[in-house]
Amino acid sequence: ATLNLTINNSTSSTTNESSCDNYNWNGQTYNTSGTYNYITTNANGCDSTATLNLTINNSTSSLTVKTTCDNYTWSITSQTYASSGTYTNISTNANGCVHTDSLILMINNSTSSTSNESACDSYNWNGQTYTASGTYSWIGTNSVGCDSTATLNLTINSASSSSSVSYES
Repeated sequence: ATLNLTINNSTSSTTNESSCDNYNWNGQTYNTSGTYNYITTNANGCDSTATLNLTINNSTSSLTVKTTCDNYTWSITSQTYASSGTYTNISTNANGCVHTDSLILMINNSTSSTSNESACDSYNWNGQTYTASGTYSWIGTNSVGCDSTATLNLTINSASSSSSVSYES
């Protein structure tokens, strides 16, 4: 008796992969790290096992909500903003994945005003009595918590008293 025997071998392979957020392998999407197997038939009709050792690194993000007066310099970008809005900066994190920084910014504005006044002898302004002409400033806080600067341009007119003495002879 003659036996003509052909032994076909099964095959196997191992792949190590790292990916950000998810990885597509053999039509399947994976979003967690782990070891995954894919079994199929090789060209000789025997089992073929592919093993995937997968590391999933995640994208990251941060959110800053800020309310400030007049302008804000964002330390992430060193950029100064003077208007309210939502700003985004995209970079790469330590794992090589996307990192998104978001800034929600509310800008409140400082205010200023100027008054031109004249008075005789003295003038009372913001709890202070002034007796000389000049330009005076008062700094306080407005309704949104920012600086409020008021300027007073003051002219003091002194009342003059005149006496008249009359001599009769």
